[in-house]
Amino acid sequence: MKLENIIMYYNLLITFFSVLSAISCQTETSANADAPAASSIAQSDVVVAADRLDEYLPLVRDKTIALLVNHTSVTGGDHLADRLLAEGIEIKTIFAPEHGFRGTADAGEKIADGKDAKTGVQVTSLYGKKRKPAPEDLAGIDLVLFDIQDVGCRFYTYISTMSLAMEACAENNVPFLVLDRPNPNGHYVDGPIRESGYESFVGMHPVPMVYGMTIGEYAQMVNEEGWLANGVKCELSVIPCANYTHESMYDLPIKPSPNLPNLRSILLYPSLCMFEGTPLSVGRGTTTQFQVIGHPDISDAPYEFTPTPQPGAMNPKLQDQLCHGISFVHMDPTLIFSERQINLDHVIHFFNEFPDKDAFFYENKRFDTLAGTAKLREMIMAGKTAAEIKASWTDDLAKFEVVREKYLIYE
Repeated sequence: MKLENIIMYYNLLITFFSVLSAISCQTETSANADAPAASSIAQSDVVVAADRLDEYLPLVRDKTIALLVNHTSVTGGDHLADRLLAEGIEIKTIFAPEHGFRGTADAGEKIADGKDAKTGVQVTSLYGKKRKPAPEDLAGIDLVLFDIQDVGCRFYTYISTMSLAMEACAENNVPFLVLDRPNPNGHYVDGPIRESGYESFVGMHPVPMVYGMTIGEYAQMVNEEGWLANGVKCELSVIPCANYTHESMYDLPIKPSPNLPNLRSILLYPSLCMFEGTPLSVGRGTTTQFQVIGHPDISDAPYEFTPTPQPGAMNPKLQDQLCHGISFVHMDPTLIFSERQINLDHVIHFFNEFPDKDAFFYENKRFDTLAGTAKLREMIMAGKTAAEIKASWTDDLAKFEVVREKYLIYE
């Protein structure tokens, strides 16, 4: 691509990103175009379920419980485990998801069992030798309490860990309690539905890439739609957030995983995670993860970065290689929020500009697994526009919205 064309493209992006957040962006579907603006509810008014101690303490009092939690499981400045122990609740086991109980492990890094140094409680990894609690893990447990911050994308693995834990609880007659938290991407639904044959830990259920539900709502859907193995159902309870709606723009107080450092990266994540199935980097190994896109073989691009080992990405893609691409670091999160859709323009653009088309989807299986279908890749390769691709999943989204509606807790 000629230098002047790249600069023009980049300048157009910057101009677009710097539009005042008060200006609403028209989306490609009438449903999104007619959607209301972000809620006026102040973030300080939102009360996460973990802070509603009076609501759930009676449910765990005088019980031996297990926690499925991580570093985001905080209430009033204290970790939930510490708070419950201070209340005299007996915690037998802490189950840890991807990134570990303290949330510092690399993406995909296997987590070992052990004991929490602070509390002395046994920590059982659900992202190591096993991903589902075994019957012996639940022996003597009266209830499993789940409290983890989700970001509302099908390929974010906390919902898969939750589903497998619910399944184990159903099979072993152990009640499952969810303390709900806001979904920063809970204000829209978009992307292809995961098709049969593409089941994986980053796509366990037939839902779109962005499903527009809190983790408590999602748990209800998984349980009642018979998506647990053999159609089993667990005894499920959900403590909701207070003063939250699906139009609330919520900036997470704690980063949910090492490579989602801020609200901008979380809102861009649904659109940029697809690049994980391509040779391009999305900034793992930098301090602007999921806010940049680049590759050494893209020439004359207006932005450069070099991935290096960082906490949470000790072996990043394209390590120590100068990558050329674009940056979204100056993009206003309010504007991203108002778009209410997955942006396919980036992946289409970089496919068109990548010098080796055959190598762009070098991990066809990885890209298709993230997409939940081969159709997205095939349509990009066939030269379809973003509008044409989005039109292909409109009917499926409409059907999913009917299912979703049954399980919504919030306006």
